[in-house]
Amino acid sequence: MPHTDAIVVLTTVATDEEGVRLVRALLERRLIACGTLLPGARSLYRWQGKIADEREVVLLLKTRSARLETLLAAFGDLHPYKVPELLALPVSAGLSKYLEWISGETSLALA
Repeated sequence: MPHTDAIVVLTTVATDEEGVRLVRALLERRLIACGTLLPGARSLYRWQGKIADEREVVLLLKTRSARLETLLAAFGDLHPYKVPELLALPVSAGLSKYLEWISGETSLALA
């Protein structure tokens, strides 16, 4: 398998509309190659001393580790949450053509 710097970044938003806006903005800046919205998630977490129970949309953002720092900065401007989830998971292997596509789509970041 070829070495890859591809990563999958997980985040959540409250609604499909927020997810579409965020993914489109990141695509326009070429910070991600693809964003997949997974509606119907339920998150339970501690926030401001209470346990929250919220419906959310999980976003899977496909990009490269070389774009992570700029993606972090963009989250400050674009993500609707005060403390957005951003977990970057390394991709250890994948289909060469897909990995090349991710690399090509994120090689000219505009942010």
